[in-house]
Amino acid sequence: MDSRYASRMSTIPKSFIRKILRVTEQPGMISFAGGLPNPRFFPVRAMAEAAATTLNGTGESALQYSTTEGYELLREYIAERYRSRRGLNVSADEILITNGSQQGLDLVGKVFVERADAVAIERPAYLGAIQALAVYEPRFCSVPLAHDGIDVDRLTETLRRRRVKLFHTVINFQNPSGISYSRERREALADALAGHDTIVVEDDPYGELRFEGTAAPSMRTWLDERAVLLGSFSKTVAPGMRLGWVCAKRAVMDKLVVAKEASDLHSSIFTQRILYQYLAHHDIDKHIATITAAYRRQRDAMVTAMEDYFPAVVDFTRPEGGMFIWASLPETLSAMELFEHAVEQRVAFVPGTPFFVDGGGEHNLRLNFSNADEEKIEEGIRRLGRILQERLSRNHRRSL
Repeated sequence: MDSRYASRMSTIPKSFIRKILRVTEQPGMISFAGGLPNPRFFPVRAMAEAAATTLNGTGESALQYSTTEGYELLREYIAERYRSRRGLNVSADEILITNGSQQGLDLVGKVFVERADAVAIERPAYLGAIQALAVYEPRFCSVPLAHDGIDVDRLTETLRRRRVKLFHTVINFQNPSGISYSRERREALADALAGHDTIVVEDDPYGELRFEGTAAPSMRTWLDERAVLLGSFSKTVAPGMRLGWVCAKRAVMDKLVVAKEASDLHSSIFTQRILYQYLAHHDIDKHIATITAAYRRQRDAMVTAMEDYFPAVVDFTRPEGGMFIWASLPETLSAMELFEHAVEQRVAFVPGTPFFVDGGGEHNLRLNFSNADEEKIEEGIRRLGRILQERLSRNHRRSL
């Protein structure tokens, strides 16, 4: 059978995180592995009411085929949010509803990326982007992240050597690192891209989950039609609805619509109508404020526990929002070995290697704080800290 499969299947990495999530199902496991929103904040009752209202009011059309672009009122809602909250001149015609922002990544790859095209990604990079874009067999160019965004000098060097078709970035509270691009770094990125036709894919599922600091403008502010924006309701409403969107200028949108039409005709219009019904009759900003207040407490609990229990030689980020902390171990410690010992002590995280396409991450780990309460966070970090201390002591004795 192997000879019958398309060659591209050998280039797509399996999701190490999905494999880890099976481990987290063990009894008593404290998991910092999955990038999961906290289900305590899913609007179950309000969504049940929205579903009933949708079926009782527009049931026939809600259960029928629909347009590829998506439910017009939902697209207008998203466009208006871009206008009012981000200061971007976006129309509903520039919004395409997708099956989560992950499908948006796939459609962008389908529209822009051909085999052997140069695609720049962050280092470390969002694993879902690596998987989605790898289908189209690009040549990935990894560009390191600094504390406030991409290393612009390294990107400039890459642009000088290669015709980079596309650059993917999780620009706010990056997955896995938790860092956000400063305004200065965004301006420098725009300057570096001047004179190039590179498309910037601004992947922003976490942008509304800000605990502190000030939001910086979208790259569309500087790049206009060369910026393609991805968004999602998975982190602010519920991931099980699988609704996200792509925002792009009309010339690009026309291609994206054709690509989606060929893929699945359209995303569930029933789910779109329910979501719009919910959004139209509930204060989403109040809901998001509740989520971010809780996530801030959980982030604070994790940072405090790491300061208390981790050896001083372990560095880690302190994100202003989002869902992740990125830790860096000394070179004498392997994140994969730490993971194996951690699972034995009923605590899980994601080792760093899956987030690198060019090797690396052996001494890094990603910790999710959004899906565990403060008590479990402290206990899980305490367990990890004890293992880290034991491994460091053992390695020190070996070196004597």
